[in-house]
Amino acid sequence: MAKQLRNIAVIGAGIAGLACARTLAQAGHRVTVLEKGDAPGGRTSSCETPYGSFDHGAQYFTVRDARFEKVLSVSPGLRKPWSANAVRVLDPHGRVAEAALPSREPHWVGVQAMDSIARHWAQPLLDAGHLELRTRVTRIERDALDPQRWQLQTSGPEDSVHVFSGFDSVLLAVPSALAGGLLRQSDLAPRLAQQIEKVEVAPCWTLMLAFPQAVQPSLTHLGPQWNAALSTHHRIAWLARESSKPRRAPVERWTVQASPAWSQEHLEDDAPRVQAKLLKAFAEVTGIRAEPGYAEVHRWRWAKTLAPLGQSHLWDGKAGVGLCGDWCLGHRVEDAFVSGLELALKVHADR
Repeated sequence: MAKQLRNIAVIGAGIAGLACARTLAQAGHRVTVLEKGDAPGGRTSSCETPYGSFDHGAQYFTVRDARFEKVLSVSPGLRKPWSANAVRVLDPHGRVAEAALPSREPHWVGVQAMDSIARHWAQPLLDAGHLELRTRVTRIERDALDPQRWQLQTSGPEDSVHVFSGFDSVLLAVPSALAGGLLRQSDLAPRLAQQIEKVEVAPCWTLMLAFPQAVQPSLTHLGPQWNAALSTHHRIAWLARESSKPRRAPVERWTVQASPAWSQEHLEDDAPRVQAKLLKAFAEVTGIRAEPGYAEVHRWRWAKTLAPLGQSHLWDGKAGVGLCGDWCLGHRVEDAFVSGLELALKVHADR
């Protein structure tokens, strides 16, 4: 007996949502992806500036799952290895607390920017008119014309309102807190909403800095000899020289990610205050005290998974509602891919 093809809504166009959507579309289902942002990518998004791009979310990714490797190998030009896989661990004063940590596991980055993979995966959906950007889902409810199906209330630019209807299934590929809020607000799938309450995800403030006075290769770099480091400074957890990544602009650029605890403590602080504090900590750790030509901060409310769900996805076949995201398994890019893929396979297999 042939499997029934469905009309499926996927909420969220990060790696999990795109992996889920493209798998279902390739299986013949009609898929519509709704994304609140201006572009696909989620936390693999990149920030473009006159000085070059910043990977202000995920800094790199690893590949451990054979299915992830297989998908990436179809378009090998989208990724390059990053030599900063020998990361230093620094004490609060920026001194190397441990020698270079050897790693046989390659660290990969998207070519030109981390979002290159997400954009490539999203392009067929965009071309087919099945990816709606700048579209925030505000409520999930039974279809007014067909109570067996779902409709989505959405808001868009300039408070425009639109309803997308006729869906057999709705799959949420968004942070667990957003998914839980949407399920509760819609009075939908209470069992799923209860299951994700145990998930804990920490925020992250990210500082982006550019120093136009330092341009490779005429001037190799400012400050330390390393390109990436974990830090035990109470404000900073990670630093990386963006300009050390392959196929990137030559202007010296740094991405600085605050620690989960500090980010949580200062979650609602105004951006200039956060920027000043992180810039001071950056100087303490790196010794770079030059005035940056560009500085900006970005707040990720949900960044690093502290307590994952413990399974790759959730699916309520009776309701036709599913959940996926990196938070199901961890916080790596590959976790997001595996989660989205396995939800799609479950939905397709469920008659």
